[in-house]
Amino acid sequence: MLIHRQVSNGDDTHNKENFINELERLLGSNFFPEEREKISRAFDLAMVAYDGLYRKSGEPFITHPMEVAKIVASLKLDADSIIAALLHDAIEDSEGRVTYEMVEKQFGNEIALIVDGVTKVSRINAPVGNVEQKKKLETIQKMLFAMAEDVRVIFVKLADRLHNMRTIEFVEDSEKKRYKALETLEVYAPIAHKLGINIIKSELEDLCFKVLHYDEYQKIKQLVAQKRTEREERLKTYVQQLTSAFQEHNIDAKVEGRYKHYYSIWKKMIQKGKDFNELYDLIGLRSIVPDVTTCYTAVGIVHNLWVPLPGRFKDYIAAPKSNGYRSIHTTVITQFGEPIEIQIRDKNMHEEAEYGLIAHWAYKSGEGVVDIKQKWLLRLTEWRKELSQGYTSVDDLKKELQMSEVFVLTPKGEIIHLPYGATPIDFAYAVHTEVGHHYAGAKVNGKIVPIDYQLNNGDVVEIIVNKSSPGPSLDWLKYAKSPRTKAKIKRFFKEKEREQLIERGKDVLRRVAKRLNIAIEELLERPEIKKYLSAHQIDEEEFITRLGDKTLTQDELLTLLGYREPQKKKEVKHKKKSPASLVIVDGLDGLETLFAKCCNPIPGDRIVGVTSKRGLVIHRSNCQNVLSLGSDRKFPAVWRSDVTAQFGVLMKLELDKKERVPEILSKTMEKKIEIKNFKFENIQEDFVIVSLSVTVSSLEELEEIMTYFKSFPGVRKVVRG
Repeated sequence: MLIHRQVSNGDDTHNKENFINELERLLGSNFFPEEREKISRAFDLAMVAYDGLYRKSGEPFITHPMEVAKIVASLKLDADSIIAALLHDAIEDSEGRVTYEMVEKQFGNEIALIVDGVTKVSRINAPVGNVEQKKKLETIQKMLFAMAEDVRVIFVKLADRLHNMRTIEFVEDSEKKRYKALETLEVYAPIAHKLGINIIKSELEDLCFKVLHYDEYQKIKQLVAQKRTEREERLKTYVQQLTSAFQEHNIDAKVEGRYKHYYSIWKKMIQKGKDFNELYDLIGLRSIVPDVTTCYTAVGIVHNLWVPLPGRFKDYIAAPKSNGYRSIHTTVITQFGEPIEIQIRDKNMHEEAEYGLIAHWAYKSGEGVVDIKQKWLLRLTEWRKELSQGYTSVDDLKKELQMSEVFVLTPKGEIIHLPYGATPIDFAYAVHTEVGHHYAGAKVNGKIVPIDYQLNNGDVVEIIVNKSSPGPSLDWLKYAKSPRTKAKIKRFFKEKEREQLIERGKDVLRRVAKRLNIAIEELLERPEIKKYLSAHQIDEEEFITRLGDKTLTQDELLTLLGYREPQKKKEVKHKKKSPASLVIVDGLDGLETLFAKCCNPIPGDRIVGVTSKRGLVIHRSNCQNVLSLGSDRKFPAVWRSDVTAQFGVLMKLELDKKERVPEILSKTMEKKIEIKNFKFENIQEDFVIVSLSVTVSSLEELEEIMTYFKSFPGVRKVVRG
């Protein structure tokens, strides 16, 4: 099955009957009469919607939705998906000639929802490159929300993006062109990969590669072309040999050659550090056989024909990939001395390998569609929740979409898919969140292994559970490789503090309600708050929690409610903040922490979180008390960018005589430096050491004060305590 590619047909392209006939040809079957009539009406409405509009190429705009509809038809999707593809830009670009209500009235709620979903996703500029994190979170959440309404939204949007990338050369703005390619490569191609739609994923990657790395693209293209004839001849020989071998065993198999895509070649050269001539898997064979049993028979025939390479046999039929991919892969050495990978699968597996989740939404729906759909929608819902509550970052989400996998087994033989490099703690949380929370150890293939053990394909893993344990340790974040594992550990610590956060949030509500002179109950019923809850897909409790952890500040809430502070000058007062609101430890914001008294860290200092009996304590990175500690007790920490708190810091001054002290204190008061404590530490005939505890807001301010003290007559040395 080949995905439709655009072909110019002159004026015939706009002929409705020809267009519908072309859809049927691509679909491989005829529409029912009522479907044909429905598509005919959709074509008429599309002509109204796009009348007078033109693309950058100069073509009438209607050519774009028609081509998208053809791509959708070639993917064997249903008539509703084809109609939605034809109308996917109608609401957005028709200047009011076509509305959501019109689409819903003429074609029903399902088609209207798909069109609306694609419209919403199209309005979102997905975050790529160096974009502010909060903006990334909001836009990705919107995208996932629109996609989760109906999985066909994703299919139509991928078809839309594929046609746009095929015609991207007509976009004159180089920055816009580059952004679209980067967005496609970082967001849409990985989504296609996660859904198993390799036929779209591979073409999107090559199209993006051409835009983002044009010179490299042309170089790879030329290198491939140089030996194309030789490779085609060899591939033809291999196909004939294998076909003959199958025929000798009365196996009706379709054997075809396949070529590695340009982007895959370039990516492998970069990752492996190899030259083009060192790559051996530029070509391969694919054998499509009648059924699963024959797949295994075919392996024996292949290995009898050519010598198999040890360690290069992969059985994805017995252990499918997480996106549903099933096939047998084996690499052999041919008579020409070159390694070549051969894929063996039946027809259903091939459809799924090329079209992934789409294969379960074929024109004639099959069994298991509901399970596949529910599984995907459940994962989308989890992503949205993790993003909205701060347990998962956008980068984690992108990694999850793009990550390589390993599969491991439970003692009962159940397959668990995990990211490459996963550890036993990832496995424990993949089995069940509570199993993860009460992890006490693990056995791999019958032997006890440490928590940082890297799992391999086929490992049998057994988790040792301690039901009386209080829960996970922050140390586990160091060993977790899966974004979902990290999200669950972070969620545990946040929920542990949830009651406290809710109380803090209620305090904020009380202050705001008092300022507006209304009751809290009345405040929560305000339409602005109801709109916020709906837009962020959260309940009232989560809203109050956000106020408590300062995800939503009091000032932001007042602005949301339209409140304007009366203009008057106020004396700035520095409110003491808890350490939890000042630092971020290993990406975890709002975790209860303490500041070490031994080194008194302040904003600007490089800091580290250290586990202790008192909890998590923040030290300066060069503090003598932490230098000798093992890495398992230390966590990377950073200051929040909006810290405005005041900190006490100890300084020691060496003077030539104690009579200098009154003058220094007088100068300090003139400079308005706040001193909390002062004492003599050592008094000798020729020098005096005094210690001062000063209040500062940052390392920069402290250095200014130290420089100021050094300028005094008789001050020999100024050091930080």
